[in-house]
Amino acid sequence: MTTLAMITLAIVLVLSILVPFGVFLGGRRTKGRFKASLAVNVFLFFGTLLIAAVVMFGGSDVAMAEEAAEAAQSAGLATGMGYLAAALVTGLSCIGGGIAVASAASAALGAISEDQSILGKSLIFVGLAEGVALYGLIISFMILGQL
Repeated sequence: MTTLAMITLAIVLVLSILVPFGVFLGGRRTKGRFKASLAVNVFLFFGTLLIAAVVMFGGSDVAMAEEAAEAAQSAGLATGMGYLAAALVTGLSCIGGGIAVASAASAALGAISEDQSILGKSLIFVGLAEGVALYGLIISFMILGQL
């Protein structure tokens, strides 16, 4: 990697950290500030990933002439994408399960405090919400089994 590419990547990383703080600290203290800061942070995060991919893998000095090397590279790319898919399915299902459990459990606690006879029904809904994370984990094991 050239020094210009390293400098560009470092500048993009620093900006992706500082700009969301600037959006968060600037302006009036409203709920929109949090949403704007989150939107800028997500945009810059994925922008940084895109720029890093272009800088690291888009170099013209990395050309391979042999077909065997290209086949090995595509197999390595497939394996890497498989690991990435397994990580994404596990992480996103756990985040979704956490959000579902948070709302289901708080509602269940409120309902149980008023009528204790619905404890079993409320636990079923909380268990179903936790199942989302387990399903994601099972799918990630299935993906890893194919690699």
